[in-house]
Formats: sequence, C-alpha cells, structure tokens
Amino acid sequence: MTEPLALGDIHVSNKVIAELAGYAALESYGVVGMAAKSKTAQMVQLLSRDKLARGVEVKTGDDGSLAIDMFVVIEYGTNLAEVAKNLIDRVKYVVTTYAEVPVSGVEVHVQDIEVRE
Repeated sequence: MTEPLALGDIHVSNKVIAELAGYAALESYGVVGMAAKSKTAQMVQLLSRDKLARGVEVKTGDDGSLAIDMFVVIEYGTNLAEVAKNLIDRVKYVVTTYAEVPVSGVEVHVQDIEVRE
C-alpha cells in the first residue's frame, strides 16, 4: 500500500469557523437566533442568517485548539441549561467534523429570551 502524498496545508479562517458554529446553533432545539455581542445588555439585536458570525467569537489557543463564545437568543419556556448543553455538544461536533479542528471549549452567553411565533 502506498503512502498518500502530502500536497500542502489547509487553513480555515476563524470567520469560517464562526459561520459553521452559527449554523449549528440555528439547528439546535430552543435557539431562536444569534445575537450581536454587546457590552451593554440594554438592547439585543437578533441577527439575520447572513450575519451569524457576528454572534460568535472564535479564539485560537497556542496548541491550535479553538475556544468559541456563542451569543444566542433562546426560546421562552425551554430549559436554558439543557438548551445550552445541547448547543455546546452540537457546535463541538460540527466544528470538529467539518473543519477537523479540536475545540477546547464552547461558552454560551444567553443574551435574551423570546417567544417563538
């Protein structure tokens, strides 16, 4: 059996990782949408589908692993802890499966709750 040829490296930008994480969040039960990261919690802006990356912050560690912060709006009446746990699992799975990058941690910041219509 022959060894596969190494033709080069693949680099995935943090913006692409943020987009993957944003789409994974929208697939998670209880998540209404992504929220813009805000220093002041006076007004929360629900982001449209084409701006999901603004609700995600990706930091690369020295070892190449990622730390991901998610800023989300959760559906009223759902168990916040359970929705956050499912979201963390989903984001870790999607990023490690599609980008093949290790995720050291995912932090969920619930910015607001909203009644889904």
